[in-house]
Amino acid sequence: MAGFDIPKPRLICILGPTGVGKTEMALELANQWGGEIVSADSMQVYRHMDIGTAKPTPEERRRIPHHLLDVVDPDEPFDASRYIELANRVIAHLQREKKPIFVVGGTGLYIRALLGGLIDGPGANEVLRRELKEEMKNFGKEHLYEILQARDGRAAAQIHPHDGVRIIRALEILELTGRSIVEHQEEHGFREAPYEALRIGLGLDRERLNDRIDRRTDRMIAEGFVEEVRRLLDMGYGGSLKTMQSLGYRHLVSFLAGRQSLEEAVRLIKRDTRRYAKRQMTWFAADRDVVWLDPGDVEGAATRIGLFL
Repeated sequence: MAGFDIPKPRLICILGPTGVGKTEMALELANQWGGEIVSADSMQVYRHMDIGTAKPTPEERRRIPHHLLDVVDPDEPFDASRYIELANRVIAHLQREKKPIFVVGGTGLYIRALLGGLIDGPGANEVLRRELKEEMKNFGKEHLYEILQARDGRAAAQIHPHDGVRIIRALEILELTGRSIVEHQEEHGFREAPYEALRIGLGLDRERLNDRIDRRTDRMIAEGFVEEVRRLLDMGYGGSLKTMQSLGYRHLVSFLAGRQSLEEAVRLIKRDTRRYAKRQMTWFAADRDVVWLDPGDVEGAATRIGLFL
């Protein structure tokens, strides 16, 4: 009704790199505030992929209700727009129930899209995308990046030369709309955000985070990660699937195919997870609204949440 401002739902976002301790802090805070958790993890949406995605345990899920886990099978498509659609539905329900809402995860794209919405660019054009992927396969990422530099210097300045996905998307939008993806993003930036959000980022120095990642990888192997991958293969989910090419899974698929030893697979999982965590930190560090805390500082997080709510 005119003259009345409807308050926006308030989201408490717990974000940060893989292995930093988001789940532990989120469980503690959600328990303290009587809230529920909405996952923002692009791999935990897949059924049967539990150990390798560090999914909350059944006991943790009984303790605090979790949403957007086990949504699709490993061979089903899932993307940011589907995530937003499902997350908005869950958030609306929790808002009606007057439950504090904790959005927890490390998939920066999902969190950014949820808080700011996706840009109004065209949907994927499969024919064009296939052509661009084929060109990248034949001539390399550098070739496509040079084309982007020549045709859309503003977009090229914002995209890493090795980020094939974003290079292809920028060229696709340029081809389909005749305008730079940067223009679409700038227009989008003037829109009102759908939610009030408190962003709490969990950070550790590189050495401590790497140590946590290494120990967590060893724990995953001890808990049956190899058996999980073998079971997925037995269920018919082939090693070439996008999900089976994800972090950890591709390494163990390679081990089970006899292409490398388990020791080498574990070494590579640890190395690639550390690299992934570094990329996540680069993404989140660009968001000036993030309040950074140590993963053990539950009290500091609770104080900020109290003020926010």
